[in-house]
Amino acid sequence: MDMTVKENKMNLLGKYINGNYNVSIYLDGTKVRETLVPEDTMFVSEFPECMDVKITNQCDMGCKFCHEDSTIDSLHGELLNNKFINTLHPYTEIAIGGGNPLSHPQFFDFLDLLKSKNIIANVTVNQTHFMQNIKLINGLLLANLIKGLGVSFTHYDEEFIKLAQSYPNLVLHVINGVVKYSDLEKMFGKNLKLLILGYKNIRRGADYYSPKVEDNKTIIYDNICKITEGFKVTSFDNLAIKQLELKRIFSDKDWNEFYMGDDGQFTMYIDLVKQEFARSSTSQKRYELMDNIEDMFGIVKSA
Repeated sequence: MDMTVKENKMNLLGKYINGNYNVSIYLDGTKVRETLVPEDTMFVSEFPECMDVKITNQCDMGCKFCHEDSTIDSLHGELLNNKFINTLHPYTEIAIGGGNPLSHPQFFDFLDLLKSKNIIANVTVNQTHFMQNIKLINGLLLANLIKGLGVSFTHYDEEFIKLAQSYPNLVLHVINGVVKYSDLEKMFGKNLKLLILGYKNIRRGADYYSPKVEDNKTIIYDNICKITEGFKVTSFDNLAIKQLELKRIFSDKDWNEFYMGDDGQFTMYIDLVKQEFARSSTSQKRYELMDNIEDMFGIVKSA
């Protein structure tokens, strides 16, 4: 057997059928879709492969561009008594965020609940909170309560970068228009993973918006190929893909392999603070939580 095939099988985290296709997820975060019938040319999902889940709006950072308007005295969401959790399919990926998710009193119980259902939990924390809670985060990883770790980058710091290099599944999150290209340059060639998020011009993001944001966007736009070459892995949310016009740098073949689908095609957003769901976090149209994830996803797909 080919050694690459052996290695892939050893690193397989989970596999499941969703609609007309198979999904294979690997320990390094790689996801592979394959239609059940080779002749099919589209992937038709029956439930979300992954969900962004906001568990709290509480945060003490006060970031001026925070599109969630998080504050130190904001509300936490109810995590343990949502019936739809019992309808999640094994190996569904949940990206847990806030606010500061580490501040939620039910956070650890929630992770235990997800683990018991074979749900893949990933969590995103601010760079400052990461540095303040390294022992706690190490405990979550050691207990296999989280698989992926997103860290919202705020400023370049050598100590932080060296520490980030020691976490294989850590992904730096930066915001297009906020992050400085000069900071990204300093991280080139350091074997780091990067996620570029689109700038959300809502709530405090609208107040923070300025010509400087557009200038930063332009610099990232002009240097996107250098950025992708400088990091071990570079990924983007759909808003960043639109803002950076990423399709311009791909062949049609490579684009079809790279692009993971529109918002609502394989993904959805859940706000447990307001007990709402939507196509994405920027969607104005919101719906009250229901008891079954497939019912909610059906609404998202048809919206």
